[in-house]
Amino acid sequence: MSTQSPPPSTTDLAQLYSGKLLALAADIPLTGRLEDPMVSIKERAPLCGSTVTVEMDVEDGRITRFAQDVKACALGQAAASVLGRHVLGRTEAEMIRARDEMTAFLKDSGPVPSAPFEGFEALLPARDFKNRHDSILLALRATCRGFEELASQRA
Repeated sequence: MSTQSPPPSTTDLAQLYSGKLLALAADIPLTGRLEDPMVSIKERAPLCGSTVTVEMDVEDGRITRFAQDVKACALGQAAASVLGRHVLGRTEAEMIRARDEMTAFLKDSGPVPSAPFEGFEALLPARDFKNRHDSILLALRATCRGFEELASQRA
């Protein structure tokens, strides 16, 4: 007996790739690269090959400059779009909370991430597509790793 779930139906895919999600994916803020960033982190989702490179500067514990180079599926692009709209001025604790809440939202059917990242709700239909979770979390993971890298540079 197979334990694999059946392939997604056309209806499932239509719900997953909603107009709202595709609009987010088409309009990612803060794209590109920074000149002389304090830190540059590249994250890759091994299953699908999506990548996100995050570059940022942090002053007084808050993100002051940020850019992201997103080479991901529409889901990873939509997640990067939500992140890009709210990342400036955020602290490490806020980013860790956003990453952890998003992970729980996807994997454990947790609540929508708290403000200002409630826009991640657009990714609700992706919960059932576990093979896409890594792509969705790339930009958040890279941002959190950027804070870790900056801390290790100071140590």
